[in-house]
Amino acid sequence: MKQAFVSWSGGKDCCLACYQAIASGLKIRYLANMLTEDGTHSRTHGLSAEVLRSQSQAIGIPLFQGKATWDTYENEFKKMLGSLKRKGICDGVFGDIDLDEHREWVERVCRTVNITPHLPLWGKEQDEILRYFISLGFEAVVIATKADLLGEEWLGKTIDIDFIDQLTELQKTKNITPCGEAGEYHTLVTNGPIFQKRMEILGTRKLLKDEHWFLQILKVDLRDN
Repeated sequence: MKQAFVSWSGGKDCCLACYQAIASGLKIRYLANMLTEDGTHSRTHGLSAEVLRSQSQAIGIPLFQGKATWDTYENEFKKMLGSLKRKGICDGVFGDIDLDEHREWVERVCRTVNITPHLPLWGKEQDEILRYFISLGFEAVVIATKADLLGEEWLGKTIDIDFIDQLTELQKTKNITPCGEAGEYHTLVTNGPIFQKRMEILGTRKLLKDEHWFLQILKVDLRDN
């Protein structure tokens, strides 16, 4: 069985890609995540390192983390892949859907360390991806938005059919993709078929920073499913 890592943000796309990879026969050894240079938050979604560790524990797959600034991100990501390769990991799973520049980046950095990339969601319709994610029983909430597209009232919304309906209505006046592939919104997955325990969010606060709204998660607990 091939051993792989999943490029990890804590959100819905990487979770669904992980599920698909496991179903295809890959053995997921690590969830690989990049943090800010001070090691406190994820570089992409702004989640605290502690919340990501709790999520990893809830899933039951170890978290493998690196640190980087935006300027050093690519080099540090390559270093992380090199470390994983030395652990016998030869395959990587990514949740990208349809942005060509993202796929080109993934393929380039993986090529430098001879890791085979897998993109199980690539080319699929975003609305279908979102509905499939919900149908599988995954649970997720919105934890970041672009402020000019989605206001603070979207923070904490559950990803469900009602969410899709609201987003569809908003798409009549704003350029928003169903899965937020262009960074319109980000999510945190709290439960689902790859989870051994569910995450319960016990404390939050809202923050506006750099034209983005963030739901800072202050406390979580793990509960039996």
